[in-house]
Amino acid sequence: MASISQETPGISSTSARLKLYSFWRSSCAWRVRIALNLKGLPYEYKAVNLRQGEQFSEEFTKLNPIHFVPTLVDGDIIVADSLAILLYLEDKFPGHPLLPDDLQSKAISLQAAVLIGSNIQPLQNMGVLNLIQEKLGPKEHQAWPKHFIEKGFTALEKLLKDVAGKYSVGDKLTLADIFLVPQVYNARSYNVDMSKFPTLNRIDQALAELPEFQAAVPERQPDAKA
Repeated sequence: MASISQETPGISSTSARLKLYSFWRSSCAWRVRIALNLKGLPYEYKAVNLRQGEQFSEEFTKLNPIHFVPTLVDGDIIVADSLAILLYLEDKFPGHPLLPDDLQSKAISLQAAVLIGSNIQPLQNMGVLNLIQEKLGPKEHQAWPKHFIEKGFTALEKLLKDVAGKYSVGDKLTLADIFLVPQVYNARSYNVDMSKFPTLNRIDQALAELPEFQAAVPERQPDAKA
Protein backbone atom coordinates (compact mmCIF):
# COMPACT_ATOMS: atom_id res chain seq x y z
CA MET A 1 0.00 0.00 0.00
CA ALA A 2 1.42 3.34 -1.08
CA SER A 3 1.61 6.32 1.27
CA ILE A 4 1.38 9.94 0.10
CA SER A 5 1.04 13.13 2.14
CA GLN A 6 -1.94 15.30 1.20
CA GLU A 7 -2.07 18.96 2.12
CA THR A 8 -5.08 21.22 1.76
CA PRO A 9 -4.04 24.36 -0.18
CA GLY A 10 -3.21 27.19 2.21
CA ILE A 11 -3.27 24.98 5.32
CA SER A 12 -0.11 24.28 7.31
CA SER A 13 0.50 20.88 8.84
CA THR A 14 0.20 21.76 12.51
CA SER A 15 -2.08 19.01 13.78
CA ALA A 16 -1.20 15.37 14.35
CA ARG A 17 -1.10 13.52 11.08
CA LEU A 18 -4.28 11.72 10.13
CA LYS A 19 -4.01 8.65 7.90
CA LEU A 20 -6.72 7.93 5.36
CA TYR A 21 -6.81 4.52 3.73
CA SER A 22 -8.45 5.19 0.40
CA PHE A 23 -8.95 3.98 -3.16
CA TRP A 24 -9.17 6.70 -5.79
CA ARG A 25 -12.41 5.39 -7.34
CA SER A 26 -14.24 4.70 -4.05
CA SER A 27 -17.16 7.08 -3.60
CA CYS A 28 -17.14 6.38 0.13
CA ALA A 29 -13.49 7.42 0.47
CA TRP A 30 -14.24 10.40 -1.78
CA ARG A 31 -16.70 11.72 0.85
CA VAL A 32 -14.01 11.70 3.51
CA ARG A 33 -11.49 13.43 1.25
CA ILE A 34 -14.00 16.25 0.71
CA ALA A 35 -14.60 16.62 4.44
CA LEU A 36 -10.88 16.66 5.26
CA ASN A 37 -10.38 19.37 2.64
CA LEU A 38 -13.32 21.46 3.89
CA LYS A 39 -12.04 21.27 7.46
CA GLY A 40 -8.51 22.11 6.34
CA LEU A 41 -7.01 18.96 7.83
CA PRO A 42 -3.73 17.66 6.37
CA TYR A 43 -3.54 13.89 6.10
CA GLU A 44 -1.47 11.01 4.85
CA TYR A 45 -3.07 9.24 1.90
CA LYS A 46 -2.65 5.47 2.18
CA ALA A 47 -3.63 3.97 -1.15
CA VAL A 48 -5.40 0.60 -1.04
CA ASN A 49 -5.74 -0.94 -4.49
CA LEU A 50 -9.10 -2.71 -4.39
CA ARG A 51 -8.62 -4.12 -7.88
CA GLN A 52 -5.44 -5.90 -6.80
CA GLY A 53 -6.96 -7.13 -3.56
CA GLU A 54 -4.83 -5.06 -1.19
CA GLN A 55 -7.85 -4.70 1.10
CA PHE A 56 -7.32 -8.35 2.05
CA SER A 57 -3.71 -7.82 3.14
CA GLU A 58 -2.77 -8.63 6.70
CA GLU A 59 -1.96 -4.97 7.38
CA PHE A 60 -5.35 -3.68 6.24
CA THR A 61 -7.36 -6.55 7.75
CA LYS A 62 -6.07 -5.54 11.19
CA LEU A 63 -7.49 -2.07 10.60
CA ASN A 64 -10.76 -3.04 8.95
CA PRO A 65 -11.81 -6.71 9.05
CA ILE A 66 -14.66 -6.12 6.59
CA HIS A 67 -12.06 -5.04 4.00
CA PHE A 68 -13.75 -1.81 2.88
CA VAL A 69 -12.36 1.68 2.38
CA PRO A 70 -12.26 4.28 3.76
CA THR A 71 -10.54 3.76 7.08
CA LEU A 72 -9.20 6.66 9.12
CA VAL A 73 -6.37 6.32 11.63
CA ASP A 74 -5.95 9.11 14.17
CA GLY A 75 -3.20 8.06 16.55
CA ASP A 76 -4.54 5.04 18.43
CA ILE A 77 -8.08 5.56 17.12
CA ILE A 78 -9.25 3.62 14.06
CA VAL A 79 -12.56 4.54 12.43
CA ALA A 80 -14.09 2.71 9.47
CA ASP A 81 -17.16 3.55 7.37
CA SER A 82 -17.49 6.97 5.77
CA LEU A 83 -20.41 8.22 7.89
CA ALA A 84 -18.73 7.15 11.13
CA ILE A 85 -15.53 8.90 10.01
CA LEU A 86 -17.39 12.08 9.07
CA LEU A 87 -19.16 12.22 12.42
CA TYR A 88 -15.88 11.57 14.21
CA LEU A 89 -14.24 14.44 12.33
CA GLU A 90 -17.22 16.66 13.08
CA ASP A 91 -16.88 15.99 16.81
CA LYS A 92 -13.10 16.25 17.03
CA PHE A 93 -12.63 19.13 14.59
CA PRO A 94 -15.76 21.30 14.95
CA GLY A 95 -14.31 24.12 12.86
CA HIS A 96 -16.03 24.45 9.48
CA PRO A 97 -19.06 22.45 10.69
CA LEU A 98 -20.77 20.09 8.26
CA LEU A 99 -24.03 19.77 10.20
CA PRO A 100 -26.36 22.74 10.79
CA ASP A 101 -27.29 23.89 14.30
CA ASP A 102 -30.95 24.06 13.31
CA LEU A 103 -32.46 20.68 14.17
CA GLN A 104 -34.70 20.44 11.11
CA SER A 105 -31.88 21.31 8.73
CA LYS A 106 -29.56 18.91 10.54
CA ALA A 107 -32.13 16.11 10.24
CA ILE A 108 -32.61 16.74 6.51
CA SER A 109 -28.87 16.77 5.92
CA LEU A 110 -28.45 13.46 7.74
CA GLN A 111 -31.49 11.99 5.97
CA ALA A 112 -30.03 12.88 2.57
CA ALA A 113 -26.64 11.44 3.51
CA VAL A 114 -28.15 8.19 4.77
CA LEU A 115 -30.46 7.91 1.76
CA ILE A 116 -27.40 7.89 -0.48
CA GLY A 117 -25.10 5.98 1.84
CA SER A 118 -27.56 3.21 2.73
CA ASN A 119 -30.10 3.01 -0.09
CA ILE A 120 -28.21 3.91 -3.27
CA GLN A 121 -24.44 3.48 -3.11
CA PRO A 122 -24.20 0.01 -1.51
CA LEU A 123 -26.04 -1.45 -4.51
CA GLN A 124 -23.18 -0.33 -6.76
CA ASN A 125 -20.13 -1.42 -4.82
CA MET A 126 -17.61 -3.67 -6.51
CA GLY A 127 -18.58 -6.88 -4.73
CA VAL A 128 -22.29 -6.50 -5.49
CA LEU A 129 -21.73 -5.65 -9.14
CA ASN A 130 -19.32 -8.53 -9.66
CA LEU A 131 -21.87 -10.93 -8.18
CA ILE A 132 -24.65 -9.51 -10.38
CA GLN A 133 -22.53 -9.94 -13.49
CA GLU A 134 -21.64 -13.49 -12.48
CA LYS A 135 -25.23 -14.52 -11.76
CA LEU A 136 -27.24 -12.39 -14.20
CA GLY A 137 -24.87 -11.28 -16.95
CA PRO A 138 -23.25 -8.02 -18.12
CA LYS A 139 -26.51 -6.29 -19.09
CA GLU A 140 -27.81 -6.44 -15.52
CA HIS A 141 -24.42 -5.24 -14.32
CA GLN A 142 -25.34 -1.87 -15.88
CA ALA A 143 -29.13 -1.91 -15.48
CA TRP A 144 -29.18 -2.75 -11.76
CA PRO A 145 -27.28 0.28 -10.44
CA LYS A 146 -29.04 2.67 -12.84
CA HIS A 147 -32.44 1.53 -11.58
CA PHE A 148 -31.58 2.10 -7.94
CA ILE A 149 -29.81 5.41 -8.55
CA GLU A 150 -32.89 6.75 -10.35
CA LYS A 151 -35.19 5.44 -7.63
CA GLY A 152 -33.06 7.03 -4.90
CA PHE A 153 -32.58 10.30 -6.75
CA THR A 154 -36.33 10.62 -7.25
CA ALA A 155 -36.76 10.54 -3.48
CA LEU A 156 -33.76 12.80 -2.88
CA GLU A 157 -35.02 15.40 -5.37
CA LYS A 158 -38.31 15.58 -3.49
CA LEU A 159 -36.52 15.84 -0.14
CA LEU A 160 -34.24 18.71 -1.15
CA LYS A 161 -36.18 20.78 -3.69
CA ASP A 162 -37.91 22.95 -1.06
CA VAL A 163 -34.95 23.29 1.34
CA ALA A 164 -32.06 23.74 -1.08
CA GLY A 165 -30.41 27.10 -1.43
CA LYS A 166 -27.06 27.41 -3.09
CA TYR A 167 -26.33 23.95 -1.73
CA SER A 168 -28.37 20.94 -0.60
CA VAL A 169 -29.71 22.40 2.65
CA GLY A 170 -29.72 26.17 2.42
CA ASP A 171 -26.59 28.12 1.59
CA LYS A 172 -24.09 26.34 3.83
CA LEU A 173 -22.24 23.13 3.06
CA THR A 174 -23.43 20.03 4.89
CA LEU A 175 -22.98 16.27 4.86
CA ALA A 176 -25.72 16.11 2.22
CA ASP A 177 -23.40 17.85 -0.25
CA ILE A 178 -20.49 15.58 0.62
CA PHE A 179 -22.58 12.51 -0.15
CA LEU A 180 -24.23 13.98 -3.24
CA VAL A 181 -21.21 14.74 -5.41
CA PRO A 182 -19.70 11.23 -5.61
CA GLN A 183 -23.14 9.75 -6.24
CA VAL A 184 -23.88 12.11 -9.13
CA TYR A 185 -20.51 11.16 -10.60
CA ASN A 186 -21.50 7.50 -10.38
CA ALA A 187 -24.92 8.25 -11.82
CA ARG A 188 -23.38 9.75 -14.93
CA SER A 189 -21.16 6.70 -15.35
CA TYR A 190 -24.35 4.63 -15.58
CA ASN A 191 -25.94 7.04 -18.06
CA VAL A 192 -28.52 8.42 -15.65
CA ASP A 193 -30.22 11.45 -17.19
CA MET A 194 -29.56 14.14 -14.60
CA SER A 195 -32.00 16.54 -16.28
CA LYS A 196 -34.70 14.50 -14.52
CA PHE A 197 -33.31 15.78 -11.22
CA PRO A 198 -32.86 19.54 -11.71
CA THR A 199 -32.29 20.37 -8.05
CA LEU A 200 -29.60 17.73 -7.63
CA ASN A 201 -27.97 18.66 -10.92
CA ARG A 202 -27.85 22.36 -10.04
CA ILE A 203 -26.35 21.70 -6.61
CA ASP A 204 -23.74 19.38 -8.08
CA GLN A 205 -22.69 22.05 -10.56
CA ALA A 206 -22.33 24.63 -7.76
CA LEU A 207 -20.22 22.23 -5.68
CA ALA A 208 -17.98 21.47 -8.64
CA GLU A 209 -16.76 25.09 -8.50
CA LEU A 210 -15.33 24.72 -4.98
CA PRO A 211 -11.58 23.96 -4.73
CA GLU A 212 -12.06 21.59 -1.79
CA PHE A 213 -14.38 19.46 -3.91
CA GLN A 214 -12.15 19.73 -6.97
CA ALA A 215 -9.13 18.46 -5.02
CA ALA A 216 -11.07 15.36 -3.92
CA VAL A 217 -12.16 14.09 -7.34
CA PRO A 218 -10.94 10.59 -8.21
CA GLU A 219 -8.77 11.61 -11.16
CA ARG A 220 -6.69 13.92 -8.96
CA GLN A 221 -5.76 11.26 -6.40
CA PRO A 222 -2.20 9.91 -6.32
CA ASP A 223 -3.34 6.35 -7.06
CA ALA A 224 -5.68 7.33 -9.92
CA LYS A 225 -6.08 4.68 -12.63
CA ALA A 226 -4.30 2.12 -10.47
